Amino acid sequence: MAEMHTPKQKLSALIITYNEIGYIERCIASISFADEIIVVDSYSTDGTYEYLLNQPNVKVIQNPFANFTAQKSHALEQASNDWVLFVDADEVVTKNLEFEIIETVNDPKSCEAYWFYRTFMFQNQRLNFSGWQTDKNHRLFRKSKVKFTDAKLVHETLEVDGNSCILKEKLTHYCYKNFEDYKSKMLHYGRLKAKEAFYKEKSFNYLLLVVKPLWKFLYQYILRLGFLDGKKGITVCYLNALSTLERYRELKRLEKKNELAYYLVMP
Repeated sequence: MAEMHTPKQKLSALIITYNEIGYIERCIASISFADEIIVVDSYSTDGTYEYLLNQPNVKVIQNPFANFTAQKSHALEQASNDWVLFVDADEVVTKNLEFEIIETVNDPKSCEAYWFYRTFMFQNQRLNFSGWQTDKNHRLFRKSKVKFTDAKLVHETLEVDGNSCILKEKLTHYCYKNFEDYKSKMLHYGRLKAKEAFYKEKSFNYLLLVVKPLWKFLYQYILRLGFLDGKKGITVCYLNALSTLERYRELKRLEKKNELAYYLVMP
């Protein structure tokens, strides 16, 4: 009697993009082992979309960006396969991680979702501390067993119907391209966090405006050993604290805008 084999599982790789030229090329090359690659682009203006259109193994869709959770949910809907690998445009799947992913999705005893740890790169130098050393995200999972919650607009959360496990190999994340790019990203995250807080009816507080950014810097730079990353640590911890400051500044702006709208409609 012939030996029974588990059929090879197909994998969909998903990415959301906005102005990622110079990084998306390396990302796409690293996930070429996937059975399909789908990119949802937020109307990039730097040639990212045009580059993706010329990639025969990539399906690219343009969709307006509302928030990270909505955009990733939209991308997930496009996947043809149950097993999904989600990567950011500035991330790279190493060969060892590729082998582990293939082995995992073809294992009948695999979990429903997997956490990935990441290696953070400050330009082309490794960032060892500064608060990122224990960062992990759900990146590999069964589409039929998960959904993104709408409770968060940034750093989206995945709800898993089943077990979550952790892969041994790490994603390589080129998080810091240059000062202005990282600053822009952190300010954007801060504003989205403010919207989260506003929707949850959290009130602006001047004390938190001062204390929270200061604590963020000290926590990451001292307690999370950012000082061991040298100048890189100072830069990253400062910009992360700036994101927290922007969260409270934006919350104040949203409250004022809401108050003005209220008085304008008052009889």
